[in-house]
Parts: sequence; C-alpha cells; structure tokens
Amino acid sequence: MPAARILILTSGPLSRNPRPLKEALTLARHGYTVTVITGFEGARLVAEDEALVTGSGITLLPLLPPPGFRGFTRRLRTALARRAVYHFGWQIASALGPAPALLHVARSIASDLVIAHNETALWAATRLHRSGRRVAADLEDWYSEDLLPAARRARPLRLLRALEHAALNTFDLAFTTSHALAAALQKTHGGRLATVVPNTFPLQPLAPPALNPTSSLVWFSQTVGTGRGLESFLRAWAQIAAPSRLTLVGRCADPYRQSLCALVRPEQLARLVFVDFVAPQDLPGLLARHDIGLALEPHEPLNKELTTSNKIYQYLNAGLAVIATPTAGQREVFTQAPAIGLIRALDDPAATAVALDAFVGDRARLLAARQAARTAAETRFSWEQTAPALLDAVAAALAR
Repeated sequence: MPAARILILTSGPLSRNPRPLKEALTLARHGYTVTVITGFEGARLVAEDEALVTGSGITLLPLLPPPGFRGFTRRLRTALARRAVYHFGWQIASALGPAPALLHVARSIASDLVIAHNETALWAATRLHRSGRRVAADLEDWYSEDLLPAARRARPLRLLRALEHAALNTFDLAFTTSHALAAALQKTHGGRLATVVPNTFPLQPLAPPALNPTSSLVWFSQTVGTGRGLESFLRAWAQIAAPSRLTLVGRCADPYRQSLCALVRPEQLARLVFVDFVAPQDLPGLLARHDIGLALEPHEPLNKELTTSNKIYQYLNAGLAVIATPTAGQREVFTQAPAIGLIRALDDPAATAVALDAFVGDRARLLAARQAARTAAETRFSWEQTAPALLDAVAAALAR
C-alpha cells in the first residue's frame, strides 16, 4: 500500500519557522511521503531550508519571489490590501500575504492530508477543504488575538476569526500548542478541542555544564523590541545586588538599544550584552553557555497570555533555569515542573529585584534549578515526548 501523502503549507522559511520543520521530519521518518511548500523567500534562505531537509526524503517547494515587475506588483497588491483593511475594514486575503499564489501551487500537489501553518496557509487550506481535500490546521498562535493594537488595525481580523472557526468546526484535524489556548479557542469558536502538541524541540546532547563564575542570564528572539517584557525586567535587574551578566539575542535597532541601556546602572552596561540574530540551528549551543533563560511574555495581547513561550522549551533543553512571567501558557509548564526556576510578575521592579537577588545569588538553588530543567526536558518537554501526539492525530485523521 503506498505511503500516505502529507502536504505542509507554511508562509515562511523552515530555517525561521521550526515547528513545520519538526513536523515534516517526524512524519517523513515514520513513512509518510512529505511535501513542504514554503513562503516567499530569497535564494539564501532556500539554501538553508534545503540543508535542513537533506537526506530526509522531504520534497521542498519554495515559492521564490517573482522577478522584476511581477514581483513589484505582488508586493504592491499586499500593501494596498493592508491599506484597504486599515482605512475601510475590507477583509482581503492578500493582506495576509501572497495567499492566492500559495493556494495555486498547493492545488497542483496531490495529497491525502494538508497541514496548514500560519495565516496565509490557513486561508489556502480553507479553499482546499471546500474542494474536497482532507485538511488540518496547526494553530501555533491565536492569529486574530495577536499583536499590539497599532499593528492590528491593518489586519483582517474578521477574516482571521472566520478561518479559525473553520479550522475548529469543519477541518479534519486541528492542533495547537497549549491547553490554555485550546480551551480558549473552543470557547470562542465551538467545534472540536484542538489536539495539544507543545512546541518542544528535539533533545540536544548537551549536558548542563557547571555554573558560570558570574551568573549569566539570556533572552532571545528574532528581534529585540518593544512589547516583550524587556523594559520591565531591566528596571528590576538594575536594582539587584547579586553580580550577573545579561545577554539579549536578536536584531536590535540602535535607538531601542540605547533606551534599554538607559534603564540600567552605568556599572552594569559592561554586563549588558547584545548579540545579533542567531539561526535556530546555532541557538542551542549559544544558550548552553548561560545559566538562566528569560521568558518575559506579557499578558497582552491575548495570544501571549495563552501560548507557552517557545523560549521555555529551548531553555529546558539546554539545561537552563527559567525566569518566566505568570501567563496561563507558561504556568502550564511550571505546574508540571515547579523546580525549574522562578515565575513571577514584573509590575513591581523593587519586589522583583528582591526575588531575583534571592534566586540569582543562591548558587545551590540555581544549580538545582538547572538540573531540574534538563530533567524536565528529558522526561516531559522534548520533541521526543511530544511527537507521538502528532503522529496519533495524523493517523486518526487519515483513518477517518
């Protein structure tokens, strides 16, 4: 009997979007025929993606930006669609990106199950489902409840809500990343309770080293910017007495870097380090050189409250203790592994500084938290532990 054919749709490169990559590799290793259509990207990112799937049997179909005038008109169409949403409230799919182009290619690929990631892919998947395809949605985020208010004004929110409703009520399968988000999506849209597949990572073969002579804290993202809890944390870090070093990883504009530096004491500036964006495959090694990882997610927008930060899973994998804000998604991890670190709100800098001093300055407690973090990754929070839920759900959807 021929292997079932899985078509994965995603609006970005795999090298910057690890969840569809993990799913594709896992499904291919378990005998499925996997094709991945990725979003519009340049030649360098295509080469990175090809290196990630080499030898896996996965067919990679990157949608390259059209050259010349065609590329210009496509970008213009997206920009005009977003302006139409902003000024008139029109619900246009092109405001999400080149959705029609993604759909056009997806229609040409035979499949037994389509798994859609990201907003653009979700729109394409709804059209495929209407034409009789078996379709799944991986709702890694709550798209209609994401981003800050200024950014939301150019987003077709009613369209996004309709896509989420379809995913839960008509699709053959839906995933998400936390129990809190699954419950909120079902309460809002009805339909099925999405299958929870936490966004963990393959266990890295890095044993936690000894503590650094000076406690070393790290935070990472693709971009160092506002709305990520950094300002609140730095106001508290500026008041701690225990010696420590803080590294922020990601692209950071100079004005914002200067605003962060202005929040700490002058003598701390030498211990506030900025590192440019690091590719996902290089991140585990960088994290393992530190002692504590920061997951400073805010309570707003609602998506941030309900998702579990990918950072936590990366930190546990690397054997780092975790300092996290008490969002519903992050509390899910601390409820199951309370010894991994410190979870607290950042609204009172002085009180937070006292708690940080007690944690960062207690070497025995910090070492125990690092050991508990690695144990949690090995026994509960790694892709090896998570992947069976994905495989079972896909097999059940194909059987139906």
